[in-house]
This record gives sequence, structure tokens and C-alpha cells, in this order.
Amino acid sequence: MKVSNSRTSQRTTRYLVVSILFVFVMSISAVPAICQDSNSITALRQIGKAFAEIAEKTSPAVVWITAEKKVSAGRSRLQRSPFGDDFGPLDDDFFDFFFGRPFKKRRSPRKDYKQTAMGSGFIVSSDGYILTNNHVIEGASKITVKLVDEREFKAEIIGTDPASEVAVIKIEAEKLAILELADSDKIEVGEWVLAIGNPFGLSHTVTAGIVSAKGRSGLGLAEYENFIQTDAAINRGNSGGPLINLDGKVVGINTAIIGAQGNVGIGLAIPINLAKNVYEQLIEGGKVVRGFMGVVIQDLTPKLARSFGLEENTKGVLIPDVSEDSAAGKAGVKKGDIVIEFEGKTVNKANELQRKVAMLKPGTKVELVVLRDGKRKKITVELGERPAEQMIAAESKVMEKLGISIQNLTDELAEHLGYENTEGVVVTEVEYGSRAESAGIRRGMLITEVNRKTVKNTKEFKEAIEPAVKKGSVVLLVYNGRSSWYIVLEFPED
Repeated sequence: MKVSNSRTSQRTTRYLVVSILFVFVMSISAVPAICQDSNSITALRQIGKAFAEIAEKTSPAVVWITAEKKVSAGRSRLQRSPFGDDFGPLDDDFFDFFFGRPFKKRRSPRKDYKQTAMGSGFIVSSDGYILTNNHVIEGASKITVKLVDEREFKAEIIGTDPASEVAVIKIEAEKLAILELADSDKIEVGEWVLAIGNPFGLSHTVTAGIVSAKGRSGLGLAEYENFIQTDAAINRGNSGGPLINLDGKVVGINTAIIGAQGNVGIGLAIPINLAKNVYEQLIEGGKVVRGFMGVVIQDLTPKLARSFGLEENTKGVLIPDVSEDSAAGKAGVKKGDIVIEFEGKTVNKANELQRKVAMLKPGTKVELVVLRDGKRKKITVELGERPAEQMIAAESKVMEKLGISIQNLTDELAEHLGYENTEGVVVTEVEYGSRAESAGIRRGMLITEVNRKTVKNTKEFKEAIEPAVKKGSVVLLVYNGRSSWYIVLEFPED
């Protein structure tokens, strides 16, 4: 028994030692995991605290904008909206957001009525200058600005720039909180950003995300597109609000979303550097003056490069047409030239070159490097002034008679609409009750001929349409991706 008890005792002692060692080892191995979890939680808390501090610091400079507009049901224009149900010019709801434009299938009595749009903005000067989107206040007869402290002010429009979707308004107040503007050229994909605004009327809502991409274009939302893409939640009412970096500075103006009904993680913001240039010009002169070369430009695709005897991977911007009396024409730029450098930097996309030229003032001398017959050639061009007001004034009268608006067919639109290997201009807007609508013209259609004359871009369209309208009628050849047919529009004398 003693032997037995002794052996039992020894076995018990060994089991106890092993158990203690096991527990000790497990405890030691668990320490790093506990420490790791603790460190992760601490890091998350620090990120949350950083977001809270940024929101607290910047929210006082973010405003809620309410814009009222009187609309005639018989003259309401159906435009593409930055917020809609589907992504594509063929989808009606994509255009019908701000000011509650009626769907074209709904007929209502022809009477004037008031519509209200809500959006956001942010204060950039202590005496009341505010940056926002053009579509938030476009055509408004009354604009009200509400601050975070519930104070309300009537605002006046200082200037608007539909081409960039930027607008400046002002309220009469002093010592206001302001937001600093960052250098948007320095932002990187993956960088944290916050969006602050008033989605669906929920004042000063803060959402966080990252910069998903840069340089988004070809979306048809503005003439000059270079959008920052973010997955920070953006919805109706966020338009015009700031996109803010971790330094609490504005990197962009929240402008649009891509998705159905609301945020799906693809928001678009105007880079603040572009907006800054527009802001300064609107403050100084009430309008934006842009540099102008007087050329038609398009992307150099691999197929086009090969047709010009170049390597398929050649990057540049092709010039299919040059106005004789333009700045480029006078400098010696020719049809068929391929721009590969602008001011010492490479250019790969047409919209990129267009944007760079537009950011400069008329009279600026710029150096181009072009490929002509496969050889490099340097050309100095003294930029002219983009004839915006004259062109728009003349165009608006003609387009008002037609009841449509158009834009060039970009590669992105061609791919989305199924118009590859086709030339023409895309209908982006059809006026409710117009002759064009009655004749069956719809948004997203392609116009390829005017009075039996082929039109490849908006310039050729305008040159062909003006004399046709003056004669009292015009024949358009339209294409919808499946078939083409002629449409006759008649215009009785005024």
C-alpha cells in the first residue's frame, strides 16, 4: 500500500507539474494575442478620435443650402442629374433629380410652380464667400443658407461655371468659420477622406472612406471632368459639400454619385485645385475666362496609332481638325498632329489636355511637342480666349428652337451606349414639349447627319444646324444603337 500510495503520489505530482507547465505555456502564448487585440483596439480608437476631431473642427464651416426656383411646366428642361436611378444617358431617371423635373411620360397642366432643391456648401472666407455646385443653385430665384448654429441668411450668386460644375455664393456675415483648401494634386489613392453635408436634409452628416481613384472623366456631368472617386457615403443633399483629408483641409467638392437610388460606394468630387481656379476668377470678374487653342482633339487609340504608322502603345492626343484663324492654326499646328507633350509633361488623354489648356489664361504661351509623320516637332502656341459667351449666346437660341442639347461622343460614352465605330453627337438633353421630343428624339440618341451632311462633333453640328434652322426646317439622321432613321423638324417663322 505504501508503495502504491507513493507511486500514486509521484504520478499525481507529475500530472500537477505538467498541468502547471501547460497552463503557464498557454498563458505566455496568449499574451501576444491579447496585446495585439489591445493594440488594434487602441489604433481604431485613435482613428475614431481623429475623425471626431476633424468633424468638430470643420462642421461649423459647412452650410445647408436651400434653393427655390419658379418653373413653367411647359418649358421645363430635362437634364442629366448627378444623382439618379441608373448610370447612363439612356435612363430617364438619371437626369431627373434637382428641382424635381417631371418625367417625360407624365403630362401635367401648363402652369408655373415652385420647386425646391437642397444641397450643401462650405465657407472659404470669413466674410461669407461659399463654394458649392452649380446644379445646386442653378436658375434659383431665392437661396437660403443655414449655418450649424441654426442662423439663416439670404445668399446672392457671385458667379457660376456650368462647365466645371462650380458656383460661388455669398452671405452678409463676418468672422465666420472657414475651411482651408488643400493641394488636390497631392492626394493619393487609398488615402482617408471625410464627406460632410446634408444628405436628405440630415444636417451636418459625416461619412468616412478612402480615395478610390483619381482623374475620372467621360461621365457627361460637366465639360471639364477630373473627378476624385471616393467610397465615403454621398447621397442627395451632399452636393456642394466638402471632401476633407486628415489634415482637416478640403480636397474636393462632392458632386455626384454613380448608382441606383443612393450611395453604393461610388461618389465623385471636383478636385479643389480646379475649383480654386474657378473661384478666384468668379470673385475677380464674375465669369471664367479660359485659354483656347482652337482644335478638335481625341484620344489616340492603339488602332489609330497603328494607322499613323506608330507603335500601338504610343500615347498622345490626336488632332483631327484645326481652325485656320485659331491660336493653334496661327502657330502651325496641323490636322493629324499628335500631341505627346504639353509644357514639358506627357499627355495621354484628350480631356487631360483640354483641362490643362482651360486652366491657363488667354495670352499664355505654351509649348507643345507633336508627332508629325512620325517625327517630333516643337510648337509654341499663344493661347486665345475660349469664345464662351458668344458661342453660348448664339448656340442657346438655336438649341432653344431645337429643344435639345448635345455633346461629343467620347470613347467612354461610345462603349457604354454601344456606338463603337460610329461618329456623331450624343443628345444629352431634350426639352419637355419641344418639337424634338414630339418628333421622337430621346436622350442618348446619336445624331450622325444634319441635312444629309455628316457631323462628327459639336462644332460641325453647330456649323450645319444654324443655316438649316434659318431655312425653317432640318433633316436629322439619328441612331439608337440598333437602327438609323431620318427625322424632320420644321420651324415656322416667329
